[in-house]
Parts: sequence; structure tokens; C-alpha cells
Amino acid sequence: MIHMDLYKITSFKPTGELVVDENFEAENDDVAKTIGEQKLQELGIAETTHRVVSPRGKLILFHV
Repeated sequence: MIHMDLYKITSFKPTGELVVDENFEAENDDVAKTIGEQKLQELGIAETTHRVVSPRGKLILFHV
């Protein structure tokens, strides 16, 4: 059985309004980065300010 960690993805409009704030599971940081990028593309918000953070507080993906 593969251990899955819980990652957090958040995205904001230029006004600071929260667009996305959700958790997702991934087996490691590399997979989490890929999943985060896919989610942002699917939602059409890849160019907004966003971040993906590991359960240990490590910044996995960030864009301003």
C-alpha cells in the first residue's frame, strides 16, 4: 500500500479574493506538483497567483 500525503492548493485573484482552497492526496512532492499543475489548468487559473504546499509546510509550486 502506497502512503499518500495531504497537500493544499490555493489560488487568488489580483484583488486577493480566494479562488481555490482545497486539499488533495499525492504520494510525494513531485506527484503533488504535477497534480497541482493539472488542477490549475483544468480550472483555467494557471496564470493566477497560486501555491501548492506539502503537509510539512514545504512550498511545492508557486506562481505570482
